[in-house]
Order: sequence, then structure tokens, then C-alpha cells
Amino acid sequence: MSAPQQSSKPLRIVLLGTRGVPARYGGFETFAEQLSTRLVQRGHHVTVYGRCGFFSRWGKRDSYRGVERRDTPTIFHKYLETPLHAFTSFLDVLFRRCDAMLVCNAANSPFAWILKLKRAPLLINVDGIERNRAKWNSLGKLWYRLGERCSVWLATRVVSDAEVIADYYRDEYGCESEVIPYGVHPQPRPPGEVLKSFGLQPREYILYVSRLEPENNALGVIEAYNALAAADSSAPPLVIVGDAPYATEYKQRLKATACDRVVFTGFQFGAAYEELQANCRLYVQATEVGGTHPALIESMSYGNCVIANGTPENLEVIGEAARSFPKNDFVALSALMGELLRDRSQAEELGRRAKDRALGTYSWDAVVLKYEALFASLAANNKR
Repeated sequence: MSAPQQSSKPLRIVLLGTRGVPARYGGFETFAEQLSTRLVQRGHHVTVYGRCGFFSRWGKRDSYRGVERRDTPTIFHKYLETPLHAFTSFLDVLFRRCDAMLVCNAANSPFAWILKLKRAPLLINVDGIERNRAKWNSLGKLWYRLGERCSVWLATRVVSDAEVIADYYRDEYGCESEVIPYGVHPQPRPPGEVLKSFGLQPREYILYVSRLEPENNALGVIEAYNALAAADSSAPPLVIVGDAPYATEYKQRLKATACDRVVFTGFQFGAAYEELQANCRLYVQATEVGGTHPALIESMSYGNCVIANGTPENLEVIGEAARSFPKNDFVALSALMGELLRDRSQAEELGRRAKDRALGTYSWDAVVLKYEALFASLAANNKR
């Protein structure tokens, strides 16, 4: 990881709303790790808040690659974990020095009025339109709707990770947001022990990466693959990377539906995840909610042939560098997987295009520079 020369006065920056660093869960945790460690390299002091139980020590602190980690408690429950942690971490920030704050996920925003007491600039990265996720009941959807409104009301600046999300906030709330996508920093990994442990051959498996929740459509991908495998006994295995702490019934359904050539790896991070990304033959992105999905642009950066669910957000990311199927048409996905498995030259050309687009458009260094400039500008204005 490069360490660009610092271009602004050192700031004390706080990142809130994730499960903490290092990344051990999803996209926001990867974002928090990449942004915080790179800001530290550029001379800033960064604190990232993580989660612990109420019987753990409030305010436990340690360091990760120069980043200060600080834990505050929550109750680990599907509907309580995020908002309760927002409340405890926001209270804790009141007693810490900071020049700027960044909150990830609009679900945390109903408690952002606490942070306004700091009178320091507050950025809120709203993520996607989370109330559309199938996993939430009516109360959960209402909370996310409230989170959207509170983000608009309380943030010094709203940040969107895709133009599609910026358009939504502009049309729905008349709110202009700063568009800063996620980034990529591919780490080439030759085939090794991870592939061996799952019985995989390099460039001979189809990869799917996501939390195993209904709106990410792992079930549709498995059904599409089952049809492909039934028609073609030589089709390479499908590898499902991911898990979800509150989706036991859905995960049981996935495993009951999957044929014997589907491999479930659970969560994979760091070098293991990179090895799986670096050596697949096809990559499938089936999500239907969210903005810029980190796993999608990461797979593109490795030069993989990508097939994406045809949502506006995914289409914005892939441009002309990947194939797509009509939204949630998994019969079409099955046919497209078969086509690209048979046509290696097309798949290789798409992989080259994907890599060029990812490295040219989604650079972590560029992302960090944008956040740093925004923090510095807002902090300077706040002092004036």
C-alpha cells in the first residue's frame, strides 16, 4: 500500500457505524479499514469504533496498523445491534477530541443529533436504499426511512457511493450529496492452500461473494447453477463465499437447494479471500440493493469475467466491461454462464476490460484523497 505525501494539516478523524477493523464482515468494514489505514499513513489520527457486548469493557482500546480501535457495547440482535451501537458510540465520542466525523450507514442517523453536540463536521455515508432489503420487517423499513431523513437533516455533508444513490437523494429529498465510490487495491495471489482446502482448481470455478441474505439472491444463483450443471456435466463448481449472522433459515434453504457441486466456504477475508478472487473463471454479482458493491469492483480489478444482476447500481459500475442479465432473471443468468464458459475468448476480453475499468475508475488512493480534501475543507470552514 502506497503512502502518498500528506497534503493537509493533520486531523483527528472518527469513523463510526461499522463493526470495526480489521474487516471481518462486509463492505463498510473493508471501507473503514482501507480509509482509516491510508489516512494514518498520510499523517492523520484516526479512531474507528467497533462493537462489543455489554459485559465487555466499555471503551476498550487497542491499535491496528496505526488506527486507534475503540469498542462500545451493543446487543447482538438483528434489529437492535446497529442502532444501539450507534447510541453508545455516539455518546462516547462526546468525550473525545475530533476535527471531523464520518458515520457509515443511514441506519445510524436517527441518533446523529448526539454528534451535532460536538460542533464538528459530520459526514454520513448513506450506503444504498437499505429499506428495500427483503430481510427487514415494516418496523425495520420505517427505521431506515427515518435514517434517510435524519441523514439529510443532520449531516454537514451527505456522501453517496454511486450516482444512482445521489440521484435518489436529490429526487426524494432535494439533497445534493458528494459522490465518492469505494476503491480497489488488488493483491495477486497464486493458487495455494485455500483452493486446495476446498478442492478447487485455478480458473475452474464460478465465484459468488455476498452476505447470505435474500436480496443478495444467492438462492437465484444456486438455482441458475443447478440448471447449468444438469445440462452440462463438465461445468466447473460454484463457490459461495459469505455468511450472515441472522439468516439461519435462509442459509438452510440454500444448502438444501444446492446440488453437490456447490461449495460453501463461509466468510473469507484477507489472503484467503484474495486467493479465491484471483483465481476464478467467472464471477457473479447478484445483489439487487445497494450502491457500489466492494466485491464487484474487487473482482473486476482482478481481471475476472463478471456477470452482474441488471440493477441501475450494478450497471453504473460495470459500464461496457461486463455482461449483465435482466434484473432477477435467473434463467437468463444460467444461459449467460453457459455462454461465457464455452466462449473463453469473450470471457478473457471482458476480464481485460473489467480490470482496466476498475483500476482506472475505482482507486483507493483517489478515494482517500477525496475524503481527506472533504474533511480538511469542512474542518477549516468549521473553525472559521
